[in-house]
Amino acid sequence: MRVLIATDAWRPQINGVVRSLERMFEAAPDFGVTPHMLTPEGFRQVGLPSYPDIRIALASRRHVARRIAEFQPDHVHIATEGPIGWLTRAVCLARKQAFTTSYHTRFPQYVAARWPIPESWSYGFLRRFHAPAAGVMVSTATVEAELGSHGFERILRWGRGVDLRLFHPRMTSVLDLPRPIFLSVGRVAVEKNLEAFLSLRLPGSKVVVGDGPARADLQRAFPDAHFLGPREGEELAAIYASSDVFVFPSLTDTFGIVLLEAAASGLPVAAFPVQGPSDVFAGSNAAVLHEDLRQAALSALRLPREAGPELAARHSWQSSAEQFYGHIRRVAQGPVARPAPMQNVTAFANARGAEASAPARSPA
Repeated sequence: MRVLIATDAWRPQINGVVRSLERMFEAAPDFGVTPHMLTPEGFRQVGLPSYPDIRIALASRRHVARRIAEFQPDHVHIATEGPIGWLTRAVCLARKQAFTTSYHTRFPQYVAARWPIPESWSYGFLRRFHAPAAGVMVSTATVEAELGSHGFERILRWGRGVDLRLFHPRMTSVLDLPRPIFLSVGRVAVEKNLEAFLSLRLPGSKVVVGDGPARADLQRAFPDAHFLGPREGEELAAIYASSDVFVFPSLTDTFGIVLLEAAASGLPVAAFPVQGPSDVFAGSNAAVLHEDLRQAALSALRLPREAGPELAARHSWQSSAEQFYGHIRRVAQGPVARPAPMQNVTAFANARGAEASAPARSPA
């Protein structure tokens, strides 16, 4: 089975969307799938306004159609609602090919944090994007309920995972800082609400791993915090295991893969009782969720460090991939019309009745 995954979020970006898709790509052969990524690579790109580190593709439907035709997929999965996503959607509609989509980011809240745009407008934009999909994959029950309340249909559950071979407790520390060490990992951007963490009166040290458009301003505003920049792999895993509490101040994440990475590393978590942390840590003793983030951070110091690895052990990337490709195979084998032949790429790329590409937007 040949599966094309279309995404606006890809390397060199470092975020949960990229990490999830990389894992699905790597696991594909285990499920009899030949994968292909359709990303901004190979297209001219520009930086997203207010977030230049995120590059969006300046592609045409004809060029995207040609890329799809070259691969001849049995199924198409559209991962993001940016230019690549909209153009791929248009090609699938013109070709009458069933496709699935996924919802990774609380886009309405993300937009509202930057511009005075009503969330209802953003939900309308997203509903239009996902409406033709044979299935919309979401990470948790809370996201499913939220989208359902806004009129989304055919919602499928696709959980996330953690690499337990990489993220685990360690005996030695790579951080030579006053303790306790409170750590935050992720994009350094306004929607991550990092100021709520950095402004807390806490003993010891505050460490931030990651990069983004808000980093320079936050470093100036909080000179006592330690900004380590982006880290990956073994280096990142060692930083997790060297810290004492993971503080997750975001109010908008749908899941937060970093939560599982922290838990797997034996790091107690402090967060607000919102979507994402509430879903991940429901019924566990691995986190303190409280409206007072300072109280949560201090209380998390008293949690047993073994609770996190026990929780993380229930979330593997293999089970995540099993859900992902299981949904795709059921849709591909369902009672849907086979796609039109792709011999004349230009003809179907310009087919009348297909929806035109949307304004250039990119996911978080």
